[in-house]
Amino acid sequence: MTSGKNGTLYIGVTSDLLKRVFEHKNNLVDSFTQKYEVHNLIYFEVTSDVHAALEREKRLKHWKREWKINLIEKENPNWEDLYLKLTDGSSPAQG
Repeated sequence: MTSGKNGTLYIGVTSDLLKRVFEHKNNLVDSFTQKYEVHNLIYFEVTSDVHAALEREKRLKHWKREWKINLIEKENPNWEDLYLKLTDGSSPAQG
């Protein structure tokens, strides 16, 4: 997630991407993303292996910023907010 193109970056793991992004976008959790207004989902990876996800998160957090930006721009060169595409422009129900 990011605050904007070339802005603050946030990397995290979740079992429910849409719910977690909704929480960040609406500042429902007192967190880093709230403090730095990191509300745009610009890149994500999917796996069914939680251990692999946690290892990938750990590796990515240690990457140089330039490498992270290259990874993002390879898949999302315009830094579009992918959340809207995943929800067809609507917010998921909370529950």
